[in-house]
Amino acid sequence: MNVAALVLLGLTGAVGLVLALGGRSPAPQVRAAGMVALLAVTAGTAWAGGDATDGLLGGAAVLAVLASVAGGGPVAVGVLHAADPAAVGVGGGAQDPEILRGGAWIGVLERAALTATLLAGWPEGLAVALAVKGLGRFDELRSPAAAERFIVGTLASALWAAACAGVVVLLRV
Repeated sequence: MNVAALVLLGLTGAVGLVLALGGRSPAPQVRAAGMVALLAVTAGTAWAGGDATDGLLGGAAVLAVLASVAGGGPVAVGVLHAADPAAVGVGGGAQDPEILRGGAWIGVLERAALTATLLAGWPEGLAVALAVKGLGRFDELRSPAAAERFIVGTLASALWAAACAGVVVLLRV
């Protein structure tokens, strides 16, 4: 079962990468729901698998960071689209390119940092990473549209990163 969880975690990352790089069908909410369902099956498999070896845990940690980074974009876009369909343009990007420019790349770095800090056993790293992100965007967050997009996107992204790290934690127990 542990190997199956590892394969599913790798598949989650691969599907997320395909969706992030070029998948524009189905709708963003459906892509997000599919990613969440795939990660839920992965977590269930990891939970049922029992203790994993150190080598398997190392591989799972790497795959969890990759799944977090690759899959978080489609999940965040789906959540943003569900929250306010008018605020997300064709292809999942913001209609106004000046609202929170660079958000996709910041999200990639954010999810990598959050997943890594959780896997390293340093949950305080969540606060550090999110504080740095908030301080970096402080001036832009005066606009209500930007503030809402920032909060919804950050929470979706952070929850996805925590869930990916959670799969590795489930393999440890």
